[in-house]
Amino acid sequence: MTFIESMIEKARAAGKTVILPENEDERVLRAAVRCTELKIAHIILLGTLEESQKVCPDLDYSGITFVNPKDSPDYESFANQFYEMRKRKGISPEKAHMQILDKTYFGMMMMKNDQADALVSGAAHSTADTLRPALQILRTKEGTKLVSAFFIMVTQRKDLGDNGLFLFGDCGLNENPDAEALSEIALATADTFRFFTHDEPRVAMLSYSTFGSAHSDLTEKVIEATRLAQSKAPDLILDGELQVDAALVPATSDRKAKGNKVEGKANVFIFPDLDAGNIGYKLVQYLGNAEAYGPLLQGIAKPVNDLSRGCSTEDIVGVVAISAVQASAQ
Repeated sequence: MTFIESMIEKARAAGKTVILPENEDERVLRAAVRCTELKIAHIILLGTLEESQKVCPDLDYSGITFVNPKDSPDYESFANQFYEMRKRKGISPEKAHMQILDKTYFGMMMMKNDQADALVSGAAHSTADTLRPALQILRTKEGTKLVSAFFIMVTQRKDLGDNGLFLFGDCGLNENPDAEALSEIALATADTFRFFTHDEPRVAMLSYSTFGSAHSDLTEKVIEATRLAQSKAPDLILDGELQVDAALVPATSDRKAKGNKVEGKANVFIFPDLDAGNIGYKLVQYLGNAEAYGPLLQGIAKPVNDLSRGCSTEDIVGVVAISAVQASAQ
């Protein structure tokens, strides 16, 4: 059974409700129908059936719930609730009413009021368009110091990672995290890896340097982040700074960084900044023919996950299943 097949099986058992706010994107509509057919989750599409039928008239939308914000009986109460939440930030009642007409904001209010369990967006919107309403309405999970993003990478190299599976962080949100933030990203991604795989994370703090082979402000940040993460979680298998080959190849690991905890068996990669992370995951996805699911968010009070705007229908189906599994743990 593949990773995504296992997520689909768990999602079916969970019986969760997932909101898709982008009902005018063909990929989203085909994914919604596919998720319904596979019984991955109950799907709520925000908008009207007529809008979706204009985009994909060939699809059978039975079993999918459509909710149009401006026609919803919850619109007025959601707008008033949002105003009360944001009035100290200077929002007016009129602006609150306008904002809740935005499908993503409306979807977050549905989750806030326990009308759905997860939300997946981003096929046609930026990460900021998904994250901003999530932080304003759902806010962060208790104990979270930093919201971050990760990708689940399913590669064909079964001899590497966790039977070919890796988590990459942060490849979608934090542009240039300092050492403290980088350490928090590492710990959160390790916890997420453990949740999805039930295996032990082996975390590589990536750099262009391995154990002092180069010296710069860039390498010093990763060295300090490694020190902080190890002090916060001394039992976690985590080390750095490591080049990718030292993180993946035991013989190279022993030669370049003898005695490091990861030992060339990394299954979690922590990238030093968003440049490296975004480039890295796309190289693995397109040149290595890997499946890439995300950017998935960690640290939000309820599951909210982003999509790459280059995503396929299959990618969306996978992220919906992952989101349902995340919701089942809450």
